[in-house]
Amino acid sequence: MIAFRRFIERYTEVSDADWQIIQLAFERKEFAKNELILTEGSICKYFYFLEVGLVRFFVLKDGNDITRFFTAAQYCFTSKNSFRTCKPAEESIQALEKTIVWQTTLSNVNQLLELRSWNSFTRKFVHEVQSYTEELLLELMTETAGQRYEKLLYKYPDLIQKIPFKHLSSFLGIAPQSLSRVRKKSNE
Repeated sequence: MIAFRRFIERYTEVSDADWQIIQLAFERKEFAKNELILTEGSICKYFYFLEVGLVRFFVLKDGNDITRFFTAAQYCFTSKNSFRTCKPAEESIQALEKTIVWQTTLSNVNQLLELRSWNSFTRKFVHEVQSYTEELLLELMTETAGQRYEKLLYKYPDLIQKIPFKHLSSFLGIAPQSLSRVRKKSNE
């Protein structure tokens, strides 16, 4: 759990007293490769710190599995709207490899907001996620799948190797055959 403290401290200082309270609010959980962490239509009951592993968010549309995005360790994730409103999730979350998380409930998160360090962390983290989401949406509207693949390859070369081909092509919004051509072209 020390990795989680280091992660929070990238955003704000955490006193030892605050850390004692924060760590008591979380419990460790493991997921096997390909195990579903959350199923579309169920309520997301947890906010997670991803200590080890890789997860993907996806939706089913017209019988097709469409990858929305990935979260790699070490980072936090949840189905934000479902978690916050206690309404059914519009997406599923799957562990793409053996995954270790630290999870906490909405009730615990709300209690932790009384801590200055957790409040500061949450505010800054949410801002970072919103900025990333806006950047992703802009890329989807203005760049080709090939350009987005090149950017991913540049920013996250190790991650690209871990993501199954079918999930990567789905994320980019192209058929696996088209991704093969994009990869071949980028290797030339």
